[in-house]
Amino acid sequence: MPKAYWIARVDVHDPEGYKGYVETAAPAFREHGARFLARGGATHRLEGEMRARNVVIEFDSMEQARACYESEQYQKAKAIRERYATAEMMLVEGVE
Repeated sequence: MPKAYWIARVDVHDPEGYKGYVETAAPAFREHGARFLARGGATHRLEGEMRARNVVIEFDSMEQARACYESEQYQKAKAIRERYATAEMMLVEGVE
């Protein structure tokens, strides 16, 4: 079964408020086995539009990635994130 990845592109409008998202989302990530591969590090635009913060999170499967996103805990975090940031998020299935 191939791994799956959350890819998030984020512009944070209120860094203090955004901390609540990070704290609230952490239990959902732990529960679903998330592994952060990239989280807000240096970037270099090659093509297209950029956002200030880029995150790649690995999960063991697409099902696990979706379960994390759809979990009650993550949905609480999402409500906080939406107040303090603009984001584009997607799930991408890896190759075997």
